[in-house]
Amino acid sequence: MSSNWRSSNPTRRTVRRRTAAAAALAALTLGVSACSGGGDEEPAGDATGDTGGTSTAEDVSIGLITKTETNPFFVTMREVASEYAEEQGVELTALAGEFDGDNEGQVQAMENLIAQGVDGIMVTPNNSTGVLGAIEQARAQGIVVIALDTATDPEDAVDATFATDNLEAGRLQGAYVRAVLGDTEPRLIMLDGTAGGTVDTFRHDGFLDGFGIEEGDPAIVGMENTQGDQNTAQTAMENLLQRNPDVNAVYTINEPAARGAYAAIEAAGLTDGVTIGSIDGGCQGVQDVADGRYAATVMQFPAEMVRQGMDAIIQAAEGGEAPSGFVDTGSIVITDEPVDGIESQDTAWGLENCWG
Repeated sequence: MSSNWRSSNPTRRTVRRRTAAAAALAALTLGVSACSGGGDEEPAGDATGDTGGTSTAEDVSIGLITKTETNPFFVTMREVASEYAEEQGVELTALAGEFDGDNEGQVQAMENLIAQGVDGIMVTPNNSTGVLGAIEQARAQGIVVIALDTATDPEDAVDATFATDNLEAGRLQGAYVRAVLGDTEPRLIMLDGTAGGTVDTFRHDGFLDGFGIEEGDPAIVGMENTQGDQNTAQTAMENLLQRNPDVNAVYTINEPAARGAYAAIEAAGLTDGVTIGSIDGGCQGVQDVADGRYAATVMQFPAEMVRQGMDAIIQAAEGGEAPSGFVDTGSIVITDEPVDGIESQDTAWGLENCWG
C-alpha cells in the first residue's frame, strides 16, 4: 500500500471512529488509560480523549489479534501492546483465536476490528493463507495491516511483517543439537506444533537443515504434533518413548512442548542421554535451560515485534510513510554449554533479555 493511503479521504478516520464507538466497547478493548507505570508521567488522556495537546497519537486506534490467549508468547505480546499503547497514548483492542489453528476465530476478530474502524491491525496469522480475505477487506478500508511472528503468503498481502525468521531459528536449534551429539549417531524425535501451521513448518524445516538431514531420514525415529501444548507434548513423548527408548535428541516446536518432553524423559529416567532443543526464549524457558531441563532454546523478541509494529501504524496514521516489507526482529541461541561455530548467549544474559 502506498504511503498516501489516507490522503484520498481525510475525514474517513473521524467518521468511522464516531460510528464505531458502540462496537469498540463490545469488542474486548483493553483499558489503556489506567495508571501509568511512571509515577511522574501525565495520563494518556481522559474519557473525552483530551490529552492536553501533549500527544500526537491521541486519535490512533490499533487492533492486535494473536493466535491464542493462553500461550505465554502471545500473553507477552498482549501485555507489551497494552503497556506500549498506554505509553504512546493510543487505543488498543486485543483479540485472539480460541485455540492454535483457529483461523475462523481470527477472521471474526479482524472483521470486528474493521467494523470498529481501527487505524491499524497487527495479526499473528495461524497460517500464511488463513486470513487473507479479511486482510484484503481491511486494507481496502484503508487500514494498515501488519503481520507479527508469522508471514502471510504472499508476503505482500499485508503492508509489512515484523517477525522472527523462523526458518533461521529452526536452523539454529538443529545445528546446536547436532553439534552436541558430536560423532554419536542421531536418533531423533520431533515434537511439532500444528499440522500446516506456517511457523511450525518453517521451524521444522529449518531444524532439519541445521541438523543436516532431510525429511524421511532414518535418523528420525518418531514424530508427533503437539499444538505447542505442554500436556499434549508430554503424552506424545511418553508414547514415542515406548517405541524408541534409545532416543538421544529431541526437537520441540516451542518451550511448553519442551517442558512436556522433559517431564516424560525424566519420568523414564533418560535425562542424561537426551539432548532437547527448543525455540521461544521466554523467561521460564531460559530458566529451564539454566536448570538443565533442556540444552538450549532459541530466543525470539516478541516485544520488539509489537513495539515496532505499533510505531509503524502510528506513523502511517499520522500521515507518514506506510510500512512495507519483512523486518527480522532477531533470534539467538541461549545455552550455558556453548559449541564452536554457533553464536550464543548464556542464561544470565537470557534472563535479563527474555522476550525483550
